[in-house]
Amino acid sequence: MVYYAMPTNMMTLASRHYENFPVGSLFVRKRFREAIHLIYAFARTADDLADEGTMTTAERMAQLDAMQAALHAAVQGDTSDPYFTKLAAAIKRHDLAVKPFDVLISAFRQDAGNPIYSTFDDVLGYCKMSANPIGKLMLQLFECANITTIRFSDHICTALQLTNFWQDISVDTRRNRFYIPLSDLEECKVKFDDLHTLENTKNVRVLMKVQVKRARRSYLDGKALFGIISRGFRFELRLIWHGGMRMLEKIEKLNFDTRTVRPTLNAWDKFVVFIRASFD
Repeated sequence: MVYYAMPTNMMTLASRHYENFPVGSLFVRKRFREAIHLIYAFARTADDLADEGTMTTAERMAQLDAMQAALHAAVQGDTSDPYFTKLAAAIKRHDLAVKPFDVLISAFRQDAGNPIYSTFDDVLGYCKMSANPIGKLMLQLFECANITTIRFSDHICTALQLTNFWQDISVDTRRNRFYIPLSDLEECKVKFDDLHTLENTKNVRVLMKVQVKRARRSYLDGKALFGIISRGFRFELRLIWHGGMRMLEKIEKLNFDTRTVRPTLNAWDKFVVFIRASFD
């Protein structure tokens, strides 16, 4: 059996990856928190395997394959790894599907190859694999997964992924990774090389305005989930939603230039998010 050893501090992993909003916070009932941390740690680790360090593409693929094999072995009761033992137990206890984890691995395999996206639909196709499965797992966890809730959840998860893209342009360009599609670059008369420069030209600003507008639209398209999600996850969902929207505001205040400064939510931003979530 191929074996992959997971890092042990699941909460730290989850928090690092999802810094714009809470992950299994005190606003969620205790019996759900461990499962949430396990799910997000899985996503964080797979994402790091695709992104971090100096591995070759082949080595990254092999590591992701090993991680997926370890998950499936654990579900079958064949593991001694503490993390996968806990994840398999959570999957069984909460009746979670394994397929969303497999889809996440597929997304990060795609990332490892540093693809260029031709159209925005191609970018959305990636979001369906990299972000939307986490929303489906959350809905299953809180026993409210159905056609309607999944549709709204997909909008929010896609918006969160897009927000992360536009927040991380300075990081991604150093890896020669681009999530802005070729069709948008051509329409706005921007080249990939322009994204490596520090000059915030009018064309680049127009390009980024388009991306931010799309992300905001996706948040709004999913907001109806507030009223139909399980009460146990409702407030945290509002925090997540407003955290993402606040990040878009931060990008706008930077005049859409996230190539020189990577925006983050500070203590004041998080207070604003809390207040907005409390009264929404």
